[in-house]
Amino acid sequence: MLKGDGRLGHDLDPNDRAPKDACGVFGVWAPGEEVSKLTYYGLYALQHRGQESAGIAVSEGSRILVYKDMGLVAQVFDESVLGTLRGHLAVGHCRYSTTGSSVWENAQPTLSSTEVGGLALAHNGNLINTPELAERLAPGATRATTDTEVLTSLLAQDRTRSIEDAAAELLPQVKGAYSLVFMDEKTLYAARDPQGIRPLVLGRLERGWVVASETAALDIVGATFVREVEPGELLTIDEGGVRSRRFALADPKGCLFEYVYLARPDTTIAGRGVQTTRVEVGRVLAREHPVEADLVIPTPESGTPAAVGYAEESGIPYGQGLVKNSYVGRTFIQPSQTIRQLGIRLKLNPLKEVVAGKRLVVVDDSIVRGNTQRAIVRMLREAGASEVHVRISSPPVSWPCFYGIDFATRAELIAGSLSVEEIRQSLGADSLGYISLEGLTKATTIPAERLCRACFDGSYPIAIDQDNVGKYVLESSPK
Repeated sequence: MLKGDGRLGHDLDPNDRAPKDACGVFGVWAPGEEVSKLTYYGLYALQHRGQESAGIAVSEGSRILVYKDMGLVAQVFDESVLGTLRGHLAVGHCRYSTTGSSVWENAQPTLSSTEVGGLALAHNGNLINTPELAERLAPGATRATTDTEVLTSLLAQDRTRSIEDAAAELLPQVKGAYSLVFMDEKTLYAARDPQGIRPLVLGRLERGWVVASETAALDIVGATFVREVEPGELLTIDEGGVRSRRFALADPKGCLFEYVYLARPDTTIAGRGVQTTRVEVGRVLAREHPVEADLVIPTPESGTPAAVGYAEESGIPYGQGLVKNSYVGRTFIQPSQTIRQLGIRLKLNPLKEVVAGKRLVVVDDSIVRGNTQRAIVRMLREAGASEVHVRISSPPVSWPCFYGIDFATRAELIAGSLSVEEIRQSLGADSLGYISLEGLTKATTIPAERLCRACFDGSYPIAIDQDNVGKYVLESSPK
């Protein structure tokens, strides 16, 4: 039974889900520290990357103990549970499913036990050759339906070698996006795919080391940022310190959508704060799509940094025209029909005295299906806005992601079939402007050839076999 938290649904419109990242991962090696609590707070900082399930694995040197459940980090763990998770190293995970259903069996970290020891693994990303990898498993080796379970079982399958050597041999054969933290009873490991599509960073504690999806998680637990884990790099962390081993040549293709939406604004990517990038994106958006207006307002909170940049560049005053319910989160209580008809008003409500009679620029980060923006335009007009101009701080999302973001299929993406003018008409806006792909890329300061931009241009850096990808690719296979 899922535990309700009394909060409203996480999405502004349940029929218009925002893009979801696969997961957040966290690992710590720190003798003498309460590693379960460090991991709890690390996952808390990464909660935005996955809200379906959470889990922590710990070891005191002789055995691995895993606790995981469905729900948010604060729902799954409390003081008494964390008190039972004792050890000197841990890995943690918060999940949004991209391969396999959202069920307890697929929660992470995954655990594989053999006669010579155990292995716990947490994964952010999505593999694209999972069926091929699954065929290497012995019959009955796993009953779960995720690429993560397949990886874990393969790594644990041959214990005649060290985990480090097994990983160095297996990972070059794994295709897709993966930032991994994993552990045996004594050692913490971390690895990142050769393209470095999903983020992973290394931090230093006074008495140990931390690896995490984002630098914000390092900040929360008091760790000092050391560096990003390099694409194609395997780290081994134990009493001897940190050892680095390269298992593939780096071919960097970092996810461009991390800058648009996925990463926390207080996270740093490639030495630059995400907030700084998003404000710059807003400035570029104002130059590319100027308009005469009285007020710039964001869709809170996703559109706020770009709205600030748009206002600064355009000279149009910035203001708050929409109020977001502070307790928006996950809920397991379905709204009544009356409340459902009110839709987005559960989450956002306009400030009528602010928007009435005004020509508004409404800034948001992306449009997926368009339901949310359509409802916002309608609400603002009902509140008395004289004009509503929509500005989007990403290019049209026209292609699905196979590397760890749960986008809708191309048929469900509004930009997959409609032109910008047709989308404007669908939203009911007076004008609509998306930042250009070139403008967004330039704002990141990262060269285009070092970014994955597939959701915007359909150019996938790792070739996709359409028959072997999809959220339920393993669930349709014979058990």
